[in-house]
Amino acid sequence: MIKNVFFTLMAVILFSCGNNGEVGINAGFDHDSDMGTAQITFSEYEHDFGKIYEGEQVSCFFKYTNTGTADLIVASASASCGCTVPKYDVKPIRPGDSGTMEVRFDSSGRNGVQTKTITVKSNAGSPVVMLKISADVISN
Repeated sequence: MIKNVFFTLMAVILFSCGNNGEVGINAGFDHDSDMGTAQITFSEYEHDFGKIYEGEQVSCFFKYTNTGTADLIVASASASCGCTVPKYDVKPIRPGDSGTMEVRFDSSGRNGVQTKTITVKSNAGSPVVMLKISADVISN
């Protein structure tokens, strides 16, 4: 009984919010309208730090460009591990303009080859992009 009430309530909320049932980062974005579509294009999708010593904190920058025809909004960037932290521009990126995403990796407590992924979500035509960093962590 409580399950049925919960699901009914969720359906009412979902469909009464004026977003035609769309949920998530693309809700309200009409990719087929005359407003155009944002496109996120990274200059590189992978970065290898090479050999680093355990305990080092290293960072790199991923440059991206809006190659679309509408403003690009990066909604989120999340890493596959707490040892990796992405930071990104929160302001909209106009068509033709660029932004940067800094990715910091803390090798404390790590040993050997490490590979981490960063999931970038935006309002682009392809809304999810995966970036990858790697390092060969050498114990002290």
